[in-house]
Amino acid sequence: MAEDLITRDFGTAPAALRGGARESIGVPMLVLCGSYLGFGALVQESGLAIWHGLFSTLTSWALPGQVALVELYSVGAPLLVIASAVALTNARLLPMAMTLMPTIRGANAPRWVYYAAAHVIAVTGWAAAMRVCPTLPTEQRLAYFAGFSGTLWISTLGATAIGFALANTVPAYVTLGLVFLNPIYFMLVFASDLRQRSRMLALVFGAVIGPPLYLWSPDWSLVVAGLAAGTLAYGISAARKAGS
Repeated sequence: MAEDLITRDFGTAPAALRGGARESIGVPMLVLCGSYLGFGALVQESGLAIWHGLFSTLTSWALPGQVALVELYSVGAPLLVIASAVALTNARLLPMAMTLMPTIRGANAPRWVYYAAAHVIAVTGWAAAMRVCPTLPTEQRLAYFAGFSGTLWISTLGATAIGFALANTVPAYVTLGLVFLNPIYFMLVFASDLRQRSRMLALVFGAVIGPPLYLWSPDWSLVVAGLAAGTLAYGISAARKAGS
């Protein structure tokens, strides 16, 4: 990254770690924990034990894939089907990791540290890191991301347990509705930072293309709309840069 993009400096990597942890406490944690309250309730209502939900959050930490796992298990789907569905659902994490890793990669950290960091790549932490890390000195970026996402990861374990315990005291439509807080927050994060024209175009194209595609194919509308909107936005932005 160019030096003129560096607008924040925590001073040291440990300070950046603490800074990331502090900045995760607030709206990001409330939204993500709210979603995992809903997931914990879903685990209980599906007949699974609490340790199933906690193990899923600990090892997977990707809510759409976790929801797919629980729902397919509850209807008696074969293990191969469940594994395939979870893998396909979580395939979105691959491009997220590919775009984030070059941003947070430094010269001194061993390779295993980046594998560990990749484990806690999820929508909320990825969106925050892609927004904040380019403004930090290179040696502080990995620490900031680890502090931000690691704190959220730990907090969702508690939220999963609380949601499981509250499943019988809160109406099902409330707890299950909490699951959708995170994608809404993800959209609002990008809507609040539209300095990059490609982001604005992708949101607009997705909003326009999505509803008609859903009428055409409910199963594939989200994938097709995301691919089409993102490709169009990237193509238009690239063409404008080439022409300027």
